[in-house]
Parts: sequence; structure tokens; C-alpha cells
Amino acid sequence: MSRWIELDGAVNVRDVGGLATADGGTTRTGLLLRSDNLQELTPRDVHRLVSDLGVRNVIDLRSDVEVSLEGPGPLTREPTVTIHHFSLFAEGGRYTDVEADTIDSDKVLPWQSREDSGPENERTVGHYLGYLADRPDSVIAALRVLTEGPSIVHCAAGKDRTGVVIAIALHVAGVTREDIVADFTATGERLEAILTRLRGSAAYAQDLDSRPADSHMPHAYTMEKFLTILDERFGGPLGWLERHGWTGHDTTALRAALRA
Repeated sequence: MSRWIELDGAVNVRDVGGLATADGGTTRTGLLLRSDNLQELTPRDVHRLVSDLGVRNVIDLRSDVEVSLEGPGPLTREPTVTIHHFSLFAEGGRYTDVEADTIDSDKVLPWQSREDSGPENERTVGHYLGYLADRPDSVIAALRVLTEGPSIVHCAAGKDRTGVVIAIALHVAGVTREDIVADFTATGERLEAILTRLRGSAAYAQDLDSRPADSHMPHAYTMEKFLTILDERFGGPLGWLERHGWTGHDTTALRAALRA
């Protein structure tokens, strides 16, 4: 059965249930969804997510400037849903997540906050490590929300920031490295539709039009390299989490929530 959830107002929505764990188990379905931007959900989409799938928590990883430019989404009006905003950028300015005190539309997206140097995949790995360096508090807070009931994690494309948080959550749950990487790369199946959606937004269109579409493709190498660096520097994602206040109780709670 496909893990994709077909909606009218979002194109990169899937359930991370059914992934294999190293001890022969699987992740639970209906507990954790991942998505691109949720601003354009239709009433039917909202009913599907809230009433049919039981989503109770939205973990929004976008920057303050993105939320400000895009405006409130329809799930913010649902009384049974709690919105958790955890930016993965350093809060350096009055309006933005970069070192500025005015909205800078040239620095809205995650890959724009750092120097463009080196091959594309290596540059992307650097962005991912930057999320952890800049906002460990947001990563840990997001993971703790996952123990509170059915949740959907999203950013703009549902690829980079969402990919990092989901990968770490799946690692804690004991998912195999192979399935973590496969889940990350699955977004590539919807890349064309994702880029079409984002080009319809003034917040993203200019940057996307300035780069070839294939530069946004999620490659297995990127996630494998990111996780390997965490292995080498911290003894793995759990080692990194523990350095930033994650406890054994947190691990037990997240595994209980995510595992079937």
C-alpha cells in the first residue's frame, strides 16, 4: 500500500509508517506524516488530515519570514490542532531568521543562508549540519511533540528541513539506515509538482527560477553523508541529541510512539 497521501493543496505528503526497524519491526502508520507547505489545503484536505487521519499537531519548520509572507494556513483555524513553530534558522533579526532587521526575500530559503561553495551535495550537507548547529532547541522540541499524538511535520518543500527532523526521528525509532535514506529520496518522485507549487508563491519563485530544477533533487548521498558525519562526530544522531539535553526517557517515549 502506498504511503503517499493525495491532497489537493499539498503534493509531498506521506506517512512514515511501515518502515523497517533494525530488530525486525516496523514504524507505526498514522502517527507521523511529512509534508510540503500546508498553506493551500482545501476544506476537503483539512477534513482528510484532521477527521480521517486524526492529525493533532502541526510541526512547522519554516522561518519566521516564511510564515509572515505566506500568512496563516487553514489548519491554524482547527480547534483540535496545535501549531508548533520551530524554525531551524538562527533568530538573528527582528523579522527574519538571518542577520538582518528587515524582511530579506533573498534569504528566505534554507540554502540561501550560507555561502554557496563546493559541489551541490556537499553544500546541502553543510546546510543540514547548520540546522543542528543553529537550532538544536528546535530539533529536540519537534521530536518531543511527536510523542504527543498524530503529527505532521512540514517546511516549504518537505525535503530539507523536514528531511533532517524526520531522519533523526526515524533513527531514534530504530529504523534501518537504508529505509531512512529511502524515505528521504522519495520526495524526488514529487519534485516537479513541488517546484510548480513553490513557483506560485512570491516568497520562493525568484530563487527557484534562478536554479536548475535538478539541483533540488534529494540524493541518497546527501542523507548518507549527513548521518555519517553525525556518526563520526557524535557517535550517531542519538549522541548529538544527548549533548543537547535529550534523555533516555525521551528516547523511550519516542520509540513507543513511532514503533508498531
